[in-house]
Amino acid sequence: MAAPALGLKLAAMPVRDASNIENAFNGFASAGLIVFPAVVTGTHRQLIIDLAARNRMPAVYPFRYFVAIGGLLSYGIDPLESFRRAALYVDRILKGEKPANLLVQQPTKFELVINLNTAKALGLTVPPLLLARADEVIE
Repeated sequence: MAAPALGLKLAAMPVRDASNIENAFNGFASAGLIVFPAVVTGTHRQLIIDLAARNRMPAVYPFRYFVAIGGLLSYGIDPLESFRRAALYVDRILKGEKPANLLVQQPTKFELVINLNTAKALGLTVPPLLLARADEVIE
């Protein structure tokens, strides 16, 4: 609902493999890109980052590791923390606790990571307030 009020047009581009990803970029002109967490986007993260750079398209990614290899910005959970928390549940189950008695856990920490090298390559200036709020800035 916020997109039209901001003058933005949203378009979903479902992808299943590398050729779908390339076709999505070829048939799609955008001011920006939001990459959602999925097996296909994780598997082909370098391709997505390269295509975004080639098309000079700022992109937001779900995990830090996208930004570490050249993505612009990520905002999401730390997957390793989720695995650690899951391991604690496995331990409790193996010690006899019934899974039905365990509460569903939601992520509690989200991290913002910004790659200033990528911002510079795209000709973007990252606002100081955003930099101050970042958990990590890659230079």
